[in-house]
Amino acid sequence: MLRFLVRRTLTGVLVLWLVTTLVFILFFATSRDPAARFAGKSATPATLALLRHRLGLDEPLPLQYWHFLTRLLSGDLGYSYATRSSVDGLIGDALPVTVWLTCGAAALWLLAGVFTGVISATRAHSAVDRGITFLVIVGTSVPAFITAATLLYLLAFKLPIFPLGGYVPLRQNPVGWLQHLLLPWVTGALLQSAVYTRLTRGSLLDVLDEDYVRTARAKGLSERRVVYRHGLRSALTPIVTQFGMDLGAVLSGALVTETVFGLQGIGELTVRSMTAGDLPVIMAVVLLAAVGTVVTNLLVDVVYAVLDPRVRLT
Repeated sequence: MLRFLVRRTLTGVLVLWLVTTLVFILFFATSRDPAARFAGKSATPATLALLRHRLGLDEPLPLQYWHFLTRLLSGDLGYSYATRSSVDGLIGDALPVTVWLTCGAAALWLLAGVFTGVISATRAHSAVDRGITFLVIVGTSVPAFITAATLLYLLAFKLPIFPLGGYVPLRQNPVGWLQHLLLPWVTGALLQSAVYTRLTRGSLLDVLDEDYVRTARAKGLSERRVVYRHGLRSALTPIVTQFGMDLGAVLSGALVTETVFGLQGIGELTVRSMTAGDLPVIMAVVLLAAVGTVVTNLLVDVVYAVLDPRVRLT
């Protein structure tokens, strides 16, 4: 198990290094004057000269690359000349919002999707199964912004049960934090839970037809134990794969949900930075997305190894 984890971790580090190298080439090596791109159109010659010196642009390209890596390893993501603030601070303010939004929505869609998928699979072709299938079709057909706007209109405007938007830090007000995030969680979970319901149903139906499941039934085990201990554990493998990809994508920035509910997260920060041409922030978001994807895939590999010991040998 330890060798498996070390191998997967080294692979993740290699991927991050390749992404970092591509980011450096894209933002630095492909431009004659990267300082002009980073500082913006309104930068003065003195500002450009200062930025060239700070980024080491007057040095050879390999040395620039080395300084770029050392700055990243030390946690220095640069300076936003559009907002006159450090990129570290901007990311630090926005990241907790997106992390809380992602974790809450992911927990809801995973629990709801797996639960309804198991019910649908164990009652295949019944009225319950057809009802769940209908709800899944509805859930996958409605865009996220429609769901968000509808929930906001009904439960925040017409019935002022929840706030209209914004974010309250957990340490400042736990109750307010929950009130501001509950509707965004539900919005993020509705579409994904429908996908996980269908995925769980199909995977579990395939597993329940396997010989070892029929053998477990023949031994006299209860149907509940057969489904949850023998069937569901094997059926979770494709679900874990999908969950890893979805979690990494949502963590990179829940654009629609953050915009509708006025959450100052990574997605909203990305939109503002792209509109303003704030390249240092865009570069930091790209690197953050790469880290999130690598970490989530590493966690998926660990869960794989727990669910199926044969994975550790591959």
